[in-house]
Amino acid sequence: MILGFRKLRQVLQPQQIALLEACLIGLVAGLAAVLLEQGTALLGSWRIYFSHQSWLALPIFGMVGGLAAGWLVERVAPEVAGSGIPQVKAVLARVPMTLNLVSALVKLVGGILVLGSGIPLGREGPTVQIGAALAASISRWVPTSPAYRRQLLAAGAGAGLAAAFNAPIAGVIFVVEELLQDFSGLTLGPAILASFIAAVLARVLGDQTFELQLKLMDFKTGFSIQEIPLYLLLGVVAGVLGAVFNRSILVSLNFNRKFLRLRLPLRVGLAGLMVGLIMTQLPDSFRNNAGLREMISGGNLSWQLVGLAFICQFLLTIIAYGSGAPGGLFAPALVMGTSLGYLVGVFSEFTLGLNSPITFALAGMGAFFTAVARVPITAIIIVFEMTNDFNLVLPLMIVCAVSYLVAEQIFSGSIYDHLLAFNGIHIEQEKEKSDDKLLGTLVASDVMQTRVETLSAQTTVVEAVAVFASSHHRGFPVLANKKLVGIVTQTDLLKVSQRKLADNIPVTEIMTPQPIVVHPGESLREVLFLLNRFNISRLPVTAERQLVGIITRSDIIRAESNLLSGERERASPAPSPSYTVFQTCDPAIGQGRLLIPLLNPNTAPLLMRFAAAIAKSRNYELECLHVITVPRSDIPGDARVSTLKAQRLLAKARRLGHQLGVPVHTQIRVAHDVALTILETIKQRRIDIILMGWQGNTNPGRIFSDVIDIMIRQAPCEVLLVRPKGAQVPVNWLLPMGGGPNAQEALKILPALLSCTGDTSRVSLCQIFADEQAAVDSELLQANARELARHLGHPVETAALVAEDISATLIAYAQRGNFDGIILGASRDSLLRQVIHGNIPDNLTRNSDSTVVLVRTVD
Repeated sequence: MILGFRKLRQVLQPQQIALLEACLIGLVAGLAAVLLEQGTALLGSWRIYFSHQSWLALPIFGMVGGLAAGWLVERVAPEVAGSGIPQVKAVLARVPMTLNLVSALVKLVGGILVLGSGIPLGREGPTVQIGAALAASISRWVPTSPAYRRQLLAAGAGAGLAAAFNAPIAGVIFVVEELLQDFSGLTLGPAILASFIAAVLARVLGDQTFELQLKLMDFKTGFSIQEIPLYLLLGVVAGVLGAVFNRSILVSLNFNRKFLRLRLPLRVGLAGLMVGLIMTQLPDSFRNNAGLREMISGGNLSWQLVGLAFICQFLLTIIAYGSGAPGGLFAPALVMGTSLGYLVGVFSEFTLGLNSPITFALAGMGAFFTAVARVPITAIIIVFEMTNDFNLVLPLMIVCAVSYLVAEQIFSGSIYDHLLAFNGIHIEQEKEKSDDKLLGTLVASDVMQTRVETLSAQTTVVEAVAVFASSHHRGFPVLANKKLVGIVTQTDLLKVSQRKLADNIPVTEIMTPQPIVVHPGESLREVLFLLNRFNISRLPVTAERQLVGIITRSDIIRAESNLLSGERERASPAPSPSYTVFQTCDPAIGQGRLLIPLLNPNTAPLLMRFAAAIAKSRNYELECLHVITVPRSDIPGDARVSTLKAQRLLAKARRLGHQLGVPVHTQIRVAHDVALTILETIKQRRIDIILMGWQGNTNPGRIFSDVIDIMIRQAPCEVLLVRPKGAQVPVNWLLPMGGGPNAQEALKILPALLSCTGDTSRVSLCQIFADEQAAVDSELLQANARELARHLGHPVETAALVAEDISATLIAYAQRGNFDGIILGASRDSLLRQVIHGNIPDNLTRNSDSTVVLVRTVD
């Protein structure tokens, strides 16, 4: 498939390829939506059938379906928990988050299990994430620019929504209004085509749509001037209740995270059980979530049942979504809006004698959806496309506008923005816009290299091989009469052996003629697009066929960095920014992040256990980093490196973290300097604590090593250094204390480390005094021992030692007491002073058989 696209890329124009990709995205998104709909309907029909045989069927289906869906999501793709729209919005905002074929499949199966088992969530959110995930997979087949790939993802999301509602225009509007907020033609083209194809496919292959069912009811809508106050009332009520609903969703999520604290399968299974039990006490018409909205809007229920439907849908949705079930909020919001509008319509019959509850019901659908998602245009278009009734447009405009304004005053922001913020993701849209503007202000001549190594047309293949061997470049432009005629790469040299050509032939026989070029005034956005579109690493810059420069990906990155920082050129050679070549992300569910650089496979498991224990005790996420260094002469973005071993190491770390119940993010970076890369990661990923292994050997003028000394001096977060002795987690811990506050940080870390071994651990607090009189009066030592014993739940030993040589005394005491772990606390300044007064941590690691943990506090 990938080879086929590459061949098409050679014969088709970029615009034609874009249309082909959009068609394919629309087809697969539409098929996925149909599968989700049909699977949900099939499982739901079984559930309803068995519910007539026994009332136990409802809670059993809910519990089993929830457990199965939760287990699948937790084990395979944790990123698909919840609606799916916040995740897509985060990815489109360039937040690292997994979105691939596996995500789509897990969301599809998980959605069928959840929705078919009766949990009252919607399939629209899942179809949006499924469509975006499928688009992400398709976009990888044909290399494209990051901006264009982002627009393909948005097209997939819009196609998913269009297929779910059979509303192609609404799918496009939702992409523009909520996901991208971008009206460029490049964005709208793929989104429009994909949305329409997905909607048509869903209409052809799917069941009877909401639109057709409403037509069969022969309903009538209308609008009169005297109804305007009631529409204003409906907008106000929908805005208030929509804001309350959004707050309630966040309260439910917070309750599950902080108080319930169950694993995802148990949470979703418990929610399904509760929903099933409540459903047994409700009328039979409430058991079919898909048909409830149509029954209300068609006037087939009494106003009492409609009011009950609103209350039940409100409460059950909060319970279900708070569990993390893979389902959306679109459908519940539409049901609640329909119920609310119908009640206002019934009120209008009693007060004004107007007979139009259906019109109010349909208007309420858009009003409540607006209050929840804050997308009034999308809400108007969705209802209009489902009904094809122009009489609804003016009522919808009134109620949606009022609902939006009222909801914003009470609780500003859409539910999706709040869900992202709840998971620690804050999208800075203004920054994205400024970044896009920056790409438009730079041109090729601003970033290109003017000194270009070239080959002449008369250069032989043997001479070219020698040039390649002595250079780090992987390609050279070929000139004839000072004009560019082709380009020779390392791949072209393979043609010599494959075709059995002579070594003395000129390079013009094997070069790529008429290479892709750019003009000096070409915008940087177009340059980056061409580099990604044709999967090349460099572009010649020509003026009237004469070569004036060459531009690479790293030139673009460096120029953007300089322009953003106010620099125009570098004064001296300096390390380039690191380049991320591999990355995985778990859901951001913690309250902070712990960074652990992993280099040595032998010590990685022990360090991971330490890091996971600390992260779990603080409700942090783990960030595993592997750095591959390249010479300063190589550009990290262009360097050829092997990541196989690093990926295996990080995969083992990720599995271990998941076994210990901690979210794990991983990344591999290519860089010139390890220390600067770690500091760069700390800043970019907002790290709260870093845990590193160290070898225990020092260089002249160094406390520990080059990298660790920089971390001690410059890291803006807490630093933990671990010098392991052996592969086992220490059981017996020795905690030396001084007279100052530094040991308090070690006391905070120790309980987490003890959780690795359980109640069999021994802990001893010791303090070294200069004379015996001071050792007798050790109130601080005893007080800390009592506090630690109370926190740990078992006794803590104490030892007051008298000595002058602190290191030797600690080593001897640790050996006598069989302590295999020593933990020290120190501030930044105290560690730096040890260069003069003696490096106690390094002496311990050199001369003792214990694992040493050093906690450097934040000054």
